[in-house]
Amino acid sequence: MKRSVYVLIVCFGVQILSGLPWEQDNSVFNPSGIPSLTFSQPRFADLDNDGDKDFLLGNTNIGPLFIKNIGSANAPDFMVSSGVTEGISSLDAELAVCVDMDADGDLDLVSGGYTGLNFFRNDGSVSVPEFVEVPGYFSGLMVGENPVPDLADVDNDGDNDLVVGLSESGAVLLYTNIGSAIAGQFSQSQMLNLGDVGLYAYPIFCDLDSDGDQDILAGRDSHGFIYYQNIGSSSAGNWQAEDTNFQGLGMQTYWNSPDLVDLNNDGKYDLVFGTASGPLMYYVNTGTAAAPVWQANTSLFGGVLDVGGASSPVFYDFDGDGDLDLISGSQMGDIKYFENTGTPYSPAWAENNSYFSSIDHSIYAAVAIGDVNRDNLPDAIIGDLSGHLYYHRNTGMGFTLESVYLTDAALGGWSVPRLVDIDADGDLDIVAGNEAGNLVLFENTGTPRDPAWTGITGYFGGIDVGSNCSQAFGDIDGDGDYDFVAGNIGGNLACYLRQGFSWEPNSVIFSGISTDQNAAPALADLDHDGDLDLILGDYDGTFSYYRNLQYSDDNLNPPLNLSVSGTADAVLSWDPPLEGSSSPFERYNVYLNGDYQGFTTQQSWNFTGLSPNVTYTAWVTAQYIAGESLPAVIDLSFTGNEDDLMAAIKLRNYPNPFNPSTTISFGVKPGETAVVTIFDLKGRQIRKWSALASGEHDLVWDGRDAHGQTIGSGMYFCRVRTQTGTQTHKMMLIK
Repeated sequence: MKRSVYVLIVCFGVQILSGLPWEQDNSVFNPSGIPSLTFSQPRFADLDNDGDKDFLLGNTNIGPLFIKNIGSANAPDFMVSSGVTEGISSLDAELAVCVDMDADGDLDLVSGGYTGLNFFRNDGSVSVPEFVEVPGYFSGLMVGENPVPDLADVDNDGDNDLVVGLSESGAVLLYTNIGSAIAGQFSQSQMLNLGDVGLYAYPIFCDLDSDGDQDILAGRDSHGFIYYQNIGSSSAGNWQAEDTNFQGLGMQTYWNSPDLVDLNNDGKYDLVFGTASGPLMYYVNTGTAAAPVWQANTSLFGGVLDVGGASSPVFYDFDGDGDLDLISGSQMGDIKYFENTGTPYSPAWAENNSYFSSIDHSIYAAVAIGDVNRDNLPDAIIGDLSGHLYYHRNTGMGFTLESVYLTDAALGGWSVPRLVDIDADGDLDIVAGNEAGNLVLFENTGTPRDPAWTGITGYFGGIDVGSNCSQAFGDIDGDGDYDFVAGNIGGNLACYLRQGFSWEPNSVIFSGISTDQNAAPALADLDHDGDLDLILGDYDGTFSYYRNLQYSDDNLNPPLNLSVSGTADAVLSWDPPLEGSSSPFERYNVYLNGDYQGFTTQQSWNFTGLSPNVTYTAWVTAQYIAGESLPAVIDLSFTGNEDDLMAAIKLRNYPNPFNPSTTISFGVKPGETAVVTIFDLKGRQIRKWSALASGEHDLVWDGRDAHGQTIGSGMYFCRVRTQTGTQTHKMMLIK
């Protein structure tokens, strides 16, 4: 398999983008913040001279990234940073290592790329490097395209020698430095071929056995590693292949490109290696320096979602738990399923592909999910490189291919289906993109329970979004109909808004969003604030998330003018919130003494059976898609016989307002016990005391929650509940 080189634009971190108010947030699909780039190659060095290990992340798409250690030598924490490698072309540097090549005390850079071996001298400082290319430094060496270098003093003469792994050959070549520490010189005649590890070799120097000389660890295009132990005393060493130290590692990944580095500062090498699909693998040495025991660590670089290439996402509540799950096609034709184990507001992902394991078509698979036969089970429509479409019915135990459907669907290559009721007739149609850049409608001319898809020519006119069209539908402009955004092989996004019976291009909405090769967009409200967010798949197999800031919880106006009428049968009424909330309104929530009573879309609520001589507190909040407003609050009470008193006696607190503590005073009738609960304005329980005996109580609350954490200033409610009644009291904490 020969790798291809593409020059692409990649964005990391969180940033506000133009067009609609988009915010890129990589943590949604990559909690570690370390990008997963195709054919990743990490190489470690203290690039900013602060005593801990940073690294350069090489890859086949862009120039090497500088990943700064913002933690410490004992507890690393990495973040993508700018400056150090800017200006170094991806063609010159698929991989980069740092070593002092001119003996001036700072780190220079040696790279391997499409243009061969390259040397960049550090004309900056030990803390702020500036790399300037020195042409011809490695001239005369026959290393071909995309060589993989590393440097160390192998012959113990005080200068750096060179090991190179070859691509399309797999040879590991050792070049002795015949120059000096100040001015290195390398010759093809001073070369030793240590062996052939496969098609691609990724060697690094290391003294793994702690015997004072340099060994070599080599990754390769296939699984695993080859370790060359230096057991000789000659100037070039005596290299013996040995596989026990790394046995079993890297057996689930390809094109493993390793580095050995002491990341936890315990005096032993740890192993970090890149992979063809991109994620970095990290193994901590829990054994000894000479006899390593490797323990996987998935937290430092882990968590990134990567399907291995050509991710093509769709979102659907596949498990029926109320949040959106992620289903994606992949380069190898598999369908990947990531269950949302978080919430509708804050997703988290757990990969579980077993339910989709029966689906296997040609490479570059794409998937659409929807209940096409109204049996309450989500079915799958699959496209692939062949240009055909396939209907897989969900049986409740897995998927079965229904081969009598879509037999005439042939899009000429690269079929990307999406299920959408485009004609608003109550059943699911299929819109498919193709290799030519067109959209094709397959209208469901059957019924919602018995689909029959018929190709409709010309529905999208002459729209051509570019080769390898991948599209997503949603109401982008908020006018109640379906619009679409489509990506193509070059990573461009094209947006078309539905205007009556035509599609109008819009170049503003998604402007400023940087995309990758084979951009595959999805539209889904992942933060549950009422607007459609943008998720992008790409050739690398990863996912990028752009939060739509059109709606948010910044300003959620509460109901107005809450009032009450009646006695034991009390009627609450209120006015609508002020206009200008930052998210669409859904309903009103009603609480009594902190307990949720229900919701309504009306502007009134009836309470029945309230007791006399008891003060109740009612709250009404406005529920928006993005969240819940602060409450409107009112006390309810009416006079009755003293013998009917059904709650705590003389509930009060002092001082009020208070800081930092207050005494809550109340009484409990003989034969009863009390439960005391403190709530905040949104009805969330802050603190609770149970089974308080009858009699007078002075309960001290120190302004902390049940976990001992200090809470913020604001209004709080104290509720005392006994077997026969409840009373609630307002308290104000001021700091």
